[in-house]
Formats: sequence, structure tokens, C-alpha cells
Amino acid sequence: MDTEFDCELTPDQWETLKALRAPMYARQLNRFVVEKLAALELVSTSGELPAITSRGRRVLIRGSSRLLDVAA
Repeated sequence: MDTEFDCELTPDQWETLKALRAPMYARQLNRFVVEKLAALELVSTSGELPAITSRGRRVLIRGSSRLLDVAA
């Protein structure tokens, strides 16, 4: 993706990262996937609900064009 983020995310991780843009879905997420994203510093779990971090937003935006290629 870029030099700042060189880890490949699984489809479940991409979907979880996208879902965290809308906090109302945060309670329905797979905790294992959220913990993996937190380890990558893409998600913050310090509060009551997980939240996407600024790094997570950058990864999501930069990876979105790649995801469109996969879906095509």
C-alpha cells in the first residue's frame, strides 16, 4: 500500500475498519478482528466502544482504490 503501512489486511479487517466509520455498528463487531486492528494501531479500544484512529482512516482511504480493484 505505502511505506507507512506495509501490512496486508484480511477482508474481515477491511470490513471492520469500514464499519467503524459509523459508531452505531461498533457493538456488533468481531472482538478478535478489532483486537488485531488495535495491535496495528488502526483502532483505539481505550473507550467503551472501539473507534477508528487517524492512522486507520488514512489506511482506509489509501486502501479504498485497491479494494475497488479486488471487487471488480
